[in-house]
Amino acid sequence: MTQSKKSLPRRDFLKAAGIAGGAAGVAAAALTTTSAKAATPQAGKGSGYRETEHIRKYYESARY
Repeated sequence: MTQSKKSLPRRDFLKAAGIAGGAAGVAAAALTTTSAKAATPQAGKGSGYRETEHIRKYYESARY
């Protein structure tokens, strides 16, 4: 089998494709201008577990 010198071997091509994909992801992340903000709980409202009616029905159906 002979290979032309202009074409990349298969493994080198796959390495280059992986590097290019990673670089594109980094570039896309760097170019975004919107910033994400974490949700903060409101003061006075209890956050956490609440056993509602549909939860109680599920618990009843899961008993054996």
